[in-house]
Amino acid sequence: MLDRAYAPHEQLVGPGRANPQLWKLVVGLLSIGLFVFALNTLLIGAMAGAGPEAWTQSVLTGNSPAAMYVLLGSFGIVTLAVALAARQLQHRSLSSIIGPARQTVVQFWKVLRILLILWAVVLILPPYDMGAPLESNLGLSTWLVLLPLSMLAVLIQVSAEEILFRGYIQQALAARFRSPLVWMVLPSALFALGHYLPGQAGENAILIALWSGVFGILMADLTARSGTLGPAIALHLFNNMIALLFISLPDSLNGLSLFLVPYEMSDTDQLRSWLLADFAMMLVAWLAARIALRR
Repeated sequence: MLDRAYAPHEQLVGPGRANPQLWKLVVGLLSIGLFVFALNTLLIGAMAGAGPEAWTQSVLTGNSPAAMYVLLGSFGIVTLAVALAARQLQHRSLSSIIGPARQTVVQFWKVLRILLILWAVVLILPPYDMGAPLESNLGLSTWLVLLPLSMLAVLIQVSAEEILFRGYIQQALAARFRSPLVWMVLPSALFALGHYLPGQAGENAILIALWSGVFGILMADLTARSGTLGPAIALHLFNNMIALLFISLPDSLNGLSLFLVPYEMSDTDQLRSWLLADFAMMLVAWLAARIALRR
């Protein structure tokens, strides 16, 4: 039954079947990592020389609009690195990893539209504060002026992550292994590992990583069912818009947010309640996306 549901995935996997060797994937990931590290090092070095130390630190923590634009925009380096690696090692274009342009855009909008409707319904419900009133961050007028550019910056970030994990890695594994347990779970485990931050999250680090791993599996499912990265990018954009543009944590990545929660990532009990609510919202959003794709 899964084979039938995931038949559209072949549209993305097929172009990689000519070069399915695992060593090429490993070399590709190493080259992507080195490329991203080198260019980000140059970027940080350039910023350090262009202003005071406080400016460099603000970029690393993302506590101002300019800092967030730099951080989110730098994910474009990841997309460029994937494009180069795929071209050189798998002889694939970036467009073949993303999917046919028109189909990708249509599916992206179908999913994003239903998720925005879902969010509007959530806003009508009783206050989503989990017992802790939100704190104002950016002024509403400033936030609205910045919103179009902020959404573009978040789109660059989430697209890069989807292109790497549900695109390059998932499709390369699917070209070599038939079982979804390999090409869905392994990239999601790597995605979870990238979100394991014990130094910042404390006891919540494992829970955050688990949340990220489940999110990765759900995005892999949407990608396999749709045959493009459009739906996964749309849901990832929806999720990160809420986390980065609407309600953020006060200790990092809050420079573009309208509101802040009154506790930090390391506050175990308070954040755990939010994570459980986010987990439920993630499942509802995934189901809504699947409904949108059937219409």
